[in-house]
Amino acid sequence: MNNKGTIATLLRIFPYAKQALPRIVMGTLAAIGGHMLALTIPQFLQGLVNGLSHNGSLSKLLPAVGMVLGLGIIEAVMTLLRRWLVLTPGTHVEAGLRRALYAKLQELPVQFHDRWPSGQLLSRATQDLSLIRRWLSFGLVLFIANTLTIAVGLGVLFSFHWILGLIFLICSLPIWWRGYTFERDYHALARRSQDQAGDLATSVEEAVHGIRVLKAFGRGEYMSGKFATDANELRQTEMKKASLIASIWIYLIMVPEFAVGMSLFAGVWLVAAGQLTVGGLVAFFASAMVLRWPTESVGFLLSMTLDAKTAVERFFEVIDESVDIAEPAEPATISAGRGLLEFKNVSFRYPDASDSTPDLLRGVDLKIQPGESVALIGLTGCGKSTLTALTTRLYDVTGGEILLDGVDIRQLGLKELRTHIAMAFEDATLFSTTVRENVMLGHPLTASPKSPDYQAKLKQALEIAQAQFVYELPDGLETRIGEEGLSLSGGQRQRLALARAVAAEPEVLVLDDPLSALDVDTEKLVEDALRTVLKTTTALIVAHRPSTVQLADKVALLEDGKITAFGTHSHLLATSEHYRYVISSLESEKANSPVVNEEVTE
Repeated sequence: MNNKGTIATLLRIFPYAKQALPRIVMGTLAAIGGHMLALTIPQFLQGLVNGLSHNGSLSKLLPAVGMVLGLGIIEAVMTLLRRWLVLTPGTHVEAGLRRALYAKLQELPVQFHDRWPSGQLLSRATQDLSLIRRWLSFGLVLFIANTLTIAVGLGVLFSFHWILGLIFLICSLPIWWRGYTFERDYHALARRSQDQAGDLATSVEEAVHGIRVLKAFGRGEYMSGKFATDANELRQTEMKKASLIASIWIYLIMVPEFAVGMSLFAGVWLVAAGQLTVGGLVAFFASAMVLRWPTESVGFLLSMTLDAKTAVERFFEVIDESVDIAEPAEPATISAGRGLLEFKNVSFRYPDASDSTPDLLRGVDLKIQPGESVALIGLTGCGKSTLTALTTRLYDVTGGEILLDGVDIRQLGLKELRTHIAMAFEDATLFSTTVRENVMLGHPLTASPKSPDYQAKLKQALEIAQAQFVYELPDGLETRIGEEGLSLSGGQRQRLALARAVAAEPEVLVLDDPLSALDVDTEKLVEDALRTVLKTTTALIVAHRPSTVQLADKVALLEDGKITAFGTHSHLLATSEHYRYVISSLESEKANSPVVNEEVTE
């Protein structure tokens, strides 16, 4: 946890608020001006009351009342000006912070997202940034203005009589002491509360995405009980926060009331002794009333400031994360891509693997010629999907190198690398947008959807993936599919994901078991169409079915973290006992697989 002081932590947010600072400063000055005007009014009351008590004349009453009224109107205008100045720039700062956070999340490697719950990230992007915006526009401005008003107000109170001022000063000391201890205790609770809110958001998200599983197993009541437990823990933390806030309010209300009572007793005695005028006493209490709101506001402004500190800490926990997979300082380029993909002594281990665990990949050597398709097979857990993820630097190799057309992929800009290589994953993820936008996500002509070339590429990709079912959807290609494509069947999602990879027109196509959710007939149609694409495209295909293996020109067998056999399907059948074992296990899985009926639901 970040242990920086409150001021040092909050100052980190100001580089993101540079453009808003002028208006925030002017809003603060407007707030201070309004408060100073409020402190000026008692000065007129002092002269007015003393004048009336001395000669009893009402000749100066109306001008004095008019002056007080005028000052009150100007104070109201200053309050309106403060609000107008600070509200809009605060929203711009929040939007900028949200853009920066989203860009950082896109930049961070997959291993970061593997270990961070999505609810924690969501709460930072919404709840925390909204809290920072409210603090900048309201909490910061009023905290500065009210603190300065209290300091000036104490000076004003001393100007009436030093005894009265001293009473207020002494009575304020317990408030500042309690404020110091409040900060120490409240910050820990605020952090715990915001973390628990993130965990709760994760629970909601998991329950929504897994609603089919929960209903299928009848575990809705169990998950509701777990959610209620988590929600109750958050409630208890919030109650502790409320208790702390209530404890400081006791000081903020009781101490000023006690100070007023003591001042009244001392003031009457001073007036009776001739050391203070009646007008001075009236002005003193009027000034004390002006200070009432700034004093009482210290509690919730302090709690808002500490909440903002926690929000800033949580924001920078993401922003400060190192990007291990970053752009090279001087990126290389591939002028005319051919699609030669080569793995040289590639090793890899996940960052969270224990020291005693061997590398998942240990010296993989594999060379795929331009236009050649290679099926990658092996037993479950041998690292096939991990090896494919290394090709687009979703993870970086921990040893060796991967070359694309003779260039180490770590020397290529990420954007360029991912225009040369496209992937289709077994777990097909779609976005809450139109079918057309999902399919053409990686195509260079995405910006011109009405062009004939764009339309031709879209149609071709859908035909190769056998995804013509999209034309029968309510709005055809413009149909907005549900979140993560859950409104479609598994086979439909996989075909759209495959169409998306094909539409990107890469030199290298990486397919991580892209046909696992298809029935036998649809799989054959897709494979026949894919053969046309694979004639001109280098392909690395993770295969879990014998038919997918036969789709490739050659087969690579991954065993014990290495490629132990490479050649044609028939050659490996004749020469590799482990290959025959793996193929027989694939045939067994196919025979027992319930997926053959998947497409019936479509």
